[in-house]
Amino acid sequence: MKNRIKELRRQKSATQDDLAGAVGVTRQTIISLENGRYNASLQLAHKIAVYFGLRIEDVFLFEED
Repeated sequence: MKNRIKELRRQKSATQDDLAGAVGVTRQTIISLENGRYNASLQLAHKIAVYFGLRIEDVFLFEED
């Protein structure tokens, strides 16, 4: 699953640490999300979307196979 976390974080001038602290995960989790090595749980996806003031589907790009 692709996402726009890095792009949105940069638009907000937020660091990976800023986002990690705000949503209650480690910086390593944010790095893994941004690099596509980890899929967020629904709860984490919701927290990230709220952080950016967006809907989950505006942050995470679901592609049907």
